[in-house]
Amino acid sequence: MTRPLAILPLFAALMLASPAARPDTGVLRQEATAYARQGDTVLYRESHWRYRQEGSARRLVLYRCPDGRAFARKTVVDRATAQAPDFDFEDARDGYREGVRSSERGRVVYVREKAGAPAKERTLAVPAGAVIDAGFDASVRLHWNALRAGRDVTQPFLLPSRFDFMPVKLDPGEVVRWNGIPAQRMAMKLDRWYGFVAPTMQLTYANADQRLLEFAGIATIRDDKGRHQDVRIVFPQPPAAADARALRDALATPLVGRCG
Repeated sequence: MTRPLAILPLFAALMLASPAARPDTGVLRQEATAYARQGDTVLYRESHWRYRQEGSARRLVLYRCPDGRAFARKTVVDRATAQAPDFDFEDARDGYREGVRSSERGRVVYVREKAGAPAKERTLAVPAGAVIDAGFDASVRLHWNALRAGRDVTQPFLLPSRFDFMPVKLDPGEVVRWNGIPAQRMAMKLDRWYGFVAPTMQLTYANADQRLLEFAGIATIRDDKGRHQDVRIVFPQPPAAADARALRDALATPLVGRCG
């Protein structure tokens, strides 16, 4: 199955530790719901976890069916720069897997198109200022003042399926109130002459703490026919303190092969 050129969501994107690993204290959890871009149909849900382990900031995301069963998992480990972490994503419905790991040779990008297929991997040089997967969130905060001042920011963003970095531009938009919260709306798009063929994605961040409130655009998560979905992912509440045991359970949660 060919993955489209469009830049994919970056949080849903979230660690490479084994499920048996014991996290340190300071666990945070946040829930999100992905709706159809037009309307209020719930397509899937996301459970986000943030914590530290062995001195590194880590994240976990469980992607859940509307009924709550988990079908995909993403783990993230911060490396030298928070905007270019290692990550691993796997969707149990078809076995698609992609990620980045650090090695003695450098950063290794790997992709497996489906269960049973051989994984392809390539060692890439990471350009200065590059963004990898959920590191986009750290990049927004790093450039927050420039964006709030109305200046756009262009950075190389990794597309694992193409084993390449593509320039992505973040344009600051209007100041809005999102459910009563003062916020900054931004547009993200491919910064190439053929970028018009890739859909623009919209992100809304809270002004007070620069946390993501809403993402609207083409999702990493596909529907039952393998098509990338046009979604609106809403984060209604900020992260809250959670129990380390619940995190260990989430890391070990078995993934189902289908929803419904």
